[in-house]
Amino acid sequence: MKLSTRYEQTSCRLVLEGLPDLSAGHSADTLGIITGFTLALAGRTELEGKRDHLQALLNAVMPYARHLLSGQPRAFGAASDAVAVEPTAGGHQLELRSSQPDTPPLRLQLDDAELADLVRCLDQLRLDARVAVPFELPPPQPLRRRELRRRQPLAQRLSACLLY
Repeated sequence: MKLSTRYEQTSCRLVLEGLPDLSAGHSADTLGIITGFTLALAGRTELEGKRDHLQALLNAVMPYARHLLSGQPRAFGAASDAVAVEPTAGGHQLELRSSQPDTPPLRLQLDDAELADLVRCLDQLRLDARVAVPFELPPPQPLRRRELRRRQPLAQRLSACLLY
């Protein structure tokens, strides 16, 4: 019995397909095994992948969005990863690398609204009780002190020491 779960925002649609994992005691309407997913971003081709591609997308986009909201945008995703995202002058560049040999990476330019819609879809996926797939995401932690220091000008940091 194949299941399908859909998450939609204005410019993004994420559809998961899979099966219930009856050996783990899941009900017939709980998605326990992901067989594939499709991601449609407005005005672009539909992207397809397996569970490991979805995991790579979560591992790159979610921490990128957290750093972006904290005012410390930086690139996420190593050269060997299936997905990488980095800030650009016009927004954000999402780079998807195929597992097929001799296939060049697909680079998508996203504006802030498209990235927000993608993050909302991924958040809905992570929080959905109908999906019982354990995604290996690092626990959300506050930014390190050295990452936050760059936001505060040096003169302001030193003036606090001199006043006391």
